[in-house]
Amino acid sequence: MRAYRGIVQDGRVVLEPGVRLPEGAVVTVTVGEGELLRATLRAALRRNARRRSRGRRWVPVLTARGRPV
Repeated sequence: MRAYRGIVQDGRVVLEPGVRLPEGAVVTVTVGEGELLRATLRAALRRNARRRSRGRRWVPVLTARGRPV
């Protein structure tokens, strides 16, 4: 068994330059404790613009008599 170093970018494993794996190779990714903890904290602290909450717009609700509530 051989070990290759790489990092995860955008959900994909990027190996160091010059590393070539044969097509169809079965691989196992092992994450070290320190790297897992660091990545978890970074993801928790990073702001995500798509998930940020937006303020609600309040529109008056009209009753049967036509007056706002």
